[in-house]
Amino acid sequence: MEWRTVFGCWMVFGSVAMADEPKVSFVREEPKFHIESKAVDEASGLAISGRDPAFMWIVNDSGADAVVHLAGTDGADRGRITVEGATNVDWEDMASFKLEGKPYLLISDAGDNESKRGDCVLYVIEEPVLPKEGQTLIASVKPSWTIPFSYEDGPRDCESVAVDARVGKVILISKRTKPPVVYELPLKPKEAKATAKRLGETSVAPPKGVPLLPYIAQPTGMDISPDGSMGAIVSYFGVFVFPRTGKESWGEAFAKPPVILAPHGMAQAESVAFSKDGSVLTVLSERGDKRIVTYRR
Repeated sequence: MEWRTVFGCWMVFGSVAMADEPKVSFVREEPKFHIESKAVDEASGLAISGRDPAFMWIVNDSGADAVVHLAGTDGADRGRITVEGATNVDWEDMASFKLEGKPYLLISDAGDNESKRGDCVLYVIEEPVLPKEGQTLIASVKPSWTIPFSYEDGPRDCESVAVDARVGKVILISKRTKPPVVYELPLKPKEAKATAKRLGETSVAPPKGVPLLPYIAQPTGMDISPDGSMGAIVSYFGVFVFPRTGKESWGEAFAKPPVILAPHGMAQAESVAFSKDGSVLTVLSERGDKRIVTYRR
């Protein structure tokens, strides 16, 4: 089936699916910008800057250098940083957060297509000072701390990682398991190697009638809004928002039926991030589609 035909079907089903959903309304905007950096060719992780919401950080997929790319939200190439001592085995997601007043970035090296890695790692770096207008950032940084970990129920492929700094937790969701499983890690573990604890299960299945393309119902990226009121998961179909009350755990929140947003229309979307005020969701894709797709509340 041609891509345009599939996209047309998705747009129709996305609109129908939203009709009776809770009132968490994000509207897909027509893309105006694209990622300009030629070095960003497989955007597998995305985080909006905690220093300035006009900037975003992006990582490439497995095998790339241990580099985090900086872009404007208008797609402009604003530089890069090298993470000293790190290796990009399979970097699949990012998150930004503040802890004790400092802005940090978390880089997830937890991709595992064959589910055989006994050791995964999360790198936490302090977000560097951003370049001024007309300048480009070129720098190296050392991790503030690392989180080596494994899963309590065996190796998992994971492309979806987010941070809830208010409770000191990292939330992870597996890919390739049926259904996807939600896990939790401490943001600052006391152990030399942490264990990801199972919280529950989730679903990002598209509406009935949508063509079941490979991995279409699998999470490929996630984020948590800074105020903790929502989680968002992206798949190859679209974006799913999970509202959360203050009394719910993330396991409980992700177990509920989500609000299904209009399909993003991208070939292989693998990253999603909330703006710092929670009013915008940004989505990026791998495989040559460098458009910046946004949803606005």
